[in-house]
Amino acid sequence: MIEVRVKDEALRKAAGEDMDAFVGCFVTAIHEAIGGELTTETMAQLNADQITLLAWQTLHDEVMDGGFVQLIHNGYGPFIFKNPLAKALKLWGLRELSKLLYSAHTLYIKYGAAIERDCTDEEFMALFEQYPEFDDMDDEFVEQEEQWTSAIAHYIDEHIERFATITQ
Repeated sequence: MIEVRVKDEALRKAAGEDMDAFVGCFVTAIHEAIGGELTTETMAQLNADQITLLAWQTLHDEVMDGGFVQLIHNGYGPFIFKNPLAKALKLWGLRELSKLLYSAHTLYIKYGAAIERDCTDEEFMALFEQYPEFDDMDDEFVEQEEQWTSAIAHYIDEHIERFATITQ
């Protein structure tokens, strides 16, 4: 198991900014601890909560930037949908987010291979029109993002020892 460290000063500063900064403080520390790359080997060095947090951040960044179609096209479908992320988030108290991921998983199974294929930028943009079933899910994610980030920040705060060691 790899040790993830967060400096107390950095944590206090992030907590004083907003929930995104607080969560980001732990995401950054985990990335630094694994050398910046999540691989099968580095995943084995993390605990379930740390992996769940990295998966959340990937999900968040991709969906906020370009929705579930972008997330799948960029190759993150297996990481998000073939791992127990939805179940883990449900255990963290994010029941609605978990339900959304189960719904998106159904579409991933149905359309994933077609969305993941290599294509030009023009063909990529056309994917959004070809798979409008993701639109409502994208909207729900954006609408609930702040609430979900807040819930994740509270979960981390209540279980800090699962995410990092706080150092001076």
